[in-house]
Amino acid sequence: MEKLRAGIIGATGMVGQRFISLLANHPWFQVSCVAASSRSAGKTYREAVGDRWAFSWDIPAEAAGMTVMDASKIDEISGLVDFVFCAVDMKKDEIRALEEAYARHEIPVVSNNSACRGLEDVPMVVPEINAAHLDVIPTQRKRLGSTHGFIAVKPNCSIQSYVPALTPLLDFEPTEVSVCTYQAISGAGKTFKTWPEMVDNVIPYIGGEDEKSEQEPLKLWGTVKDLGNGPVIVNAEKPVISAQCLRVAASDGHMAAVSVRFAKKVTKEQILERWANYETEAQRLELPSAPKPFLQYFEDPSRPQTRLDRDFQNGFGVSIGRLREDRIFDWRFVCLSHNTIRGAAGGGILTAELLTRKGYLKSRKG
Repeated sequence: MEKLRAGIIGATGMVGQRFISLLANHPWFQVSCVAASSRSAGKTYREAVGDRWAFSWDIPAEAAGMTVMDASKIDEISGLVDFVFCAVDMKKDEIRALEEAYARHEIPVVSNNSACRGLEDVPMVVPEINAAHLDVIPTQRKRLGSTHGFIAVKPNCSIQSYVPALTPLLDFEPTEVSVCTYQAISGAGKTFKTWPEMVDNVIPYIGGEDEKSEQEPLKLWGTVKDLGNGPVIVNAEKPVISAQCLRVAASDGHMAAVSVRFAKKVTKEQILERWANYETEAQRLELPSAPKPFLQYFEDPSRPQTRLDRDFQNGFGVSIGRLREDRIFDWRFVCLSHNTIRGAAGGGILTAELLTRKGYLKSRKG
C-alpha cells in the first residue's frame, strides 16, 4: 500500500519527538509535515528542537532537515497531509478550537491531548479495548459539518497500565477500584536534565490527573448508543474508581498499584487465565504496532520493574505482577506501561493504524 502522509502538530515537544522517532520506517505512514508554534516556524526541525531533543539517539534523518510549519496555518498544511497527529502544548479551549479547525478542513486528527476526550461523539480509543467506539465518528462529522475530517483521541497515560489489566475481568463485574499511580517525569514532558528538582524526589500531586484517572476508564468501558441524533458514547456507571497520582523519579514508565472489589466471585486462577489469553481486536486486525501478547504476568514478586519492563513489546505491552488477595477489597496487583509509547505517541500511532484498517484514514491526494 502507498504510505499515508502524516503531519505532526506540536512536533518539537517530547511527545512530538516520540512521534518522530516511532514513525521512522513505519510501514503505513510517512512523516510529511512537522508543525509547531510560530516561534519555531521557518526553522529546520533540528534547529527548532535544538538541545531539547529528549532521547539518546539522533533525530531521524528524514525529519531533521524538514522545515517546521506554523501549526495555525491550516490551509498551508492541508495539501501536505492525509491526517495529523496532534501533541500541542496549549490551553484546552485553544487545543479544541485548533483540532476542530483541522477536522473542518477535512483533515482527520489523532490527538494526544485531553481537550476533546469528554465529548460523547469523539472516540477515545485503546484499540485493544474499545475499537467499536469509532462508530460515533459519523455523528461527530455531522456536528462539525465535515465529510472526511474528524477527531479521535487516546486516553490519559495514567490509566493505560491498569485499565488493560481490568478489561479482561469486566464480566466479573468490578464495583470498586482503588488505584495509586507512580508516574515518570516524561509524562510532564521533562527529563532529569530539564527537571533536576525531581532527582531523589516524589511529588504527591499532578494537576487534574486524579480526576482523569477516575473518569476516563468509564468512557473506555462505555457503550455506543443512538439516543436520537446518531450514535454517541454512553459512559459505564461502574466501577467507582478512587485514584491518587504521584510523580516519581523515573525517566519513563507509569506504574499502578490496584485494589479491586468484584460483584462476582473470581479466583486467582481465573484472573491469571484471563490475562494470559486476552486476545485483542488490534491483534486480529494485524495492526503493525499491535503487541503480541498485549499483557504479561510475572510470578516473581519483584516484577514488573520500571527500568526492566517498560519496553515490553517495544513499549506497547502492559506488564502485571503481585496478584494477591486484599484484606479490604478482593484482589490487588501492580501494573506497568511505557507512558510515552503506549501512553502517548505509540498509542496514537496504534489508533491511527486502527482507523486506517477501518477505512477512516485515506489518501487526500487529488
